[in-house]
Amino acid sequence: MFSKDRWNEILEALNANRFRTFLTAFGVFWGIFILVLLLALTNGLRAGVSKDFGDFATNSMFLWSQSTSIAYKGFAKGRRFDLKITDVEALKRKFPDLKYVSPRSRLGGYRGGNNVTRNERTGAFQVNGDYPEFINQQPMDILEGRFLSYSDIDNDLKTAVIGVDVVKTLYDVVEEPIGSYITINGVNFKVVGVFQNPNSSGDSEEEANTIYIPFTTFSKAFNQGDSIGYMAITANDDVSITELKPQILGLLKELRSVHPNDERALGNRDIAEQFAKITGLFDIMAFVGYFVGGLILLSGGIGISNIMLIVVKERTNEIGVRRALGATPWDIKAQILQESIVLTLLAGLAGIAFSAGMIYVMNVILESIGPVSNFANPTVDIKVVIIALLVLIVAGLLAGFIPASRATTMKPVDALRTE
Repeated sequence: MFSKDRWNEILEALNANRFRTFLTAFGVFWGIFILVLLLALTNGLRAGVSKDFGDFATNSMFLWSQSTSIAYKGFAKGRRFDLKITDVEALKRKFPDLKYVSPRSRLGGYRGGNNVTRNERTGAFQVNGDYPEFINQQPMDILEGRFLSYSDIDNDLKTAVIGVDVVKTLYDVVEEPIGSYITINGVNFKVVGVFQNPNSSGDSEEEANTIYIPFTTFSKAFNQGDSIGYMAITANDDVSITELKPQILGLLKELRSVHPNDERALGNRDIAEQFAKITGLFDIMAFVGYFVGGLILLSGGIGISNIMLIVVKERTNEIGVRRALGATPWDIKAQILQESIVLTLLAGLAGIAFSAGMIYVMNVILESIGPVSNFANPTVDIKVVIIALLVLIVAGLLAGFIPASRATTMKPVDALRTE
């Protein structure tokens, strides 16, 4: 029940020694401030790294052939071999939990020799032969036109989707790339789309210098036959590609006559595994934030408990008078507990407000300077703040429990005699 007199007593007690009250509350203030700020920084790093990951479907892997390291079925060690288009169909039949199995072939490289021309202009670009679903595995922003379609695949059309840096190299500013033609290793392709990688770092330079053409057209135009360079494989959301990987590798080794124990023959880049390691690291960082903030809060709670013991001792005569006038032990205990909770909550709310202000300033700075590698949008879930407030209430109760118990154990006569 609300009591104006009790609240006046609490405010008088806190104002009696303001400097001591400030120092006591600072421990709780600093603990909650560090806790919220560390969690915000951890979330900012998590968001930044996830963004810089390249927007790949994180339940994906790349897989390619290398040379064998074990002789097998009459084949010598060190044999080079190619994956085949039939391997793609075999994987789809064997593993229905695979969402996409995209064969890929690659030609040239944006740091290699010139392989693309348009009129008098030439450039060195990476040319990928792909299927339309690859855009679901590595999202990209289509700025003009469209991406590859199954009409391109089925009809072996000579169409191309080019990156923004390809446009800068081969076209004047006023020229429209859509509908124009470029020549790749002597073969003409019609430009049907211009794309930009939504990722602002990492391999974005390489992607901007990339040209996508239909996989079937690539195979025929550049004499690849039924061979493929590598595969981009994505599992359904409820299935881990990392768990499927050993079975996938086992089937491909069987199809390509590779020894089951040959670890070198098939290379792979498991995006899901890498992403899991990164998220695991941030989970550890979040735990450290909780741990450090919790320890500082604990030290602040101990400080409040010690101060409340001193306050109880200083008010021994007052407690004796109240007991002599009929105050019950619970009245005394409630008074001490309430003072402890109020001091804890005021300090905690100030810490939360100050940390929220810091987070707001960080976000404003990030918006003004643009994208920062590995860091973006530091935030804290409101649930964490609510839980922290509940913890503060419990901490305030615990901090005031011992002083309150001591106050109620004193006999009124003994309390009145205390100088």
